[in-house]
Amino acid sequence: MTTNIDNLVSELIRPELKTLKPYESARRLFSMANAGEVDTVWLNANENPSVPEISINPALYNRYPDFQPEPLIAAYAEYAGVETNQVLSTRGADESIELLIRTFCRADGTDSIVICPPTYGMYAISAETHGALIKKVPLTPEMQLDLPAVYQNLENTNIVFVCSPNNPTGNIINRNDFIALLDECKNKCLVVADEAYIEFCPEATMVDLLVTYPNLVITRTLSKAFGLAGLRCGFTLADPSVIDALKKVIAPYPVPAPVAQIATDALSTKGLSWMTKQVTHLNKLRDGFIAHAQQWQLVSHVYPSQTNFVLLKLNAKLDAAEVLNTFVEKGILLRNQSKQLMLENTLRVTIGNESQMTAVLNQFLQVEKTL
Repeated sequence: MTTNIDNLVSELIRPELKTLKPYESARRLFSMANAGEVDTVWLNANENPSVPEISINPALYNRYPDFQPEPLIAAYAEYAGVETNQVLSTRGADESIELLIRTFCRADGTDSIVICPPTYGMYAISAETHGALIKKVPLTPEMQLDLPAVYQNLENTNIVFVCSPNNPTGNIINRNDFIALLDECKNKCLVVADEAYIEFCPEATMVDLLVTYPNLVITRTLSKAFGLAGLRCGFTLADPSVIDALKKVIAPYPVPAPVAQIATDALSTKGLSWMTKQVTHLNKLRDGFIAHAQQWQLVSHVYPSQTNFVLLKLNAKLDAAEVLNTFVEKGILLRNQSKQLMLENTLRVTIGNESQMTAVLNQFLQVEKTL
């Protein structure tokens, strides 16, 4: 039954949002509250399966938090190897993406962003909800940048988003190509390197290029390697002039006090040691899983990964949705990436702990028997 408020919402909502399909986050697809009685194995959101030791001091919780807590900013600047005036803390890297678009793209369809699918879906969603245009320049079959095609799409483009390591493919974007892109975009637009998974391959970071390229912006998060996805804490690394512009748009109290405390602790010597051990362990489990997957008939291609997840292209005899359902029935949640450009019939597997990965391997072996 249509109510008056339904009619009012339909009348008032921005026309371009009426047909917008929201980003299907892992928790929209499977909520923790509705996981059921089975002990669910959460391997669909690229989270760390382990929880760091945390402590919270409730003092001053009745006060608004600092705009950009100095201990947190100082800790991340030291960790990233940049100056404090090059760091902005946000509510996850997602807010950083949104802030960049809201700050540097007009909301009247004049300005554009360039994205290179298959890639992270929130670039397009954030642009669409803001009113910026989206230019899609697919990656090459090798999942690298198609530089000539990107260059042809730079007119009226204010931001180029590059995810490296890329989600959902897991591969690193060639550094020389990225530098070439930065050179081409000098005095034209910003180039954003999304480094949400950089802790799993720290040697691939572009952070050293910030000195040479003031049009470079890097987004980071504590959601993956640091095991703090529930905290929603991310960082933007950029030239101070870019950071100052973003500060004009960001909310007045973007970092809750408990988040600042826990995040600062995670960036301590003890916290960084825990994270590094987790990364080493997860990378070992990932490589072991890849070695198994490469032997299965059910998999036609295992995408190379420098992250905490592995993307699998299934045998044409199988259907990704049907295979996913066999895992859901066992209480194991993976992610179907088949809707992504060039990724037909693919499943993404987050690397969990040993027992979780054993359960995943056993279920894939059951699928293998059906061939």
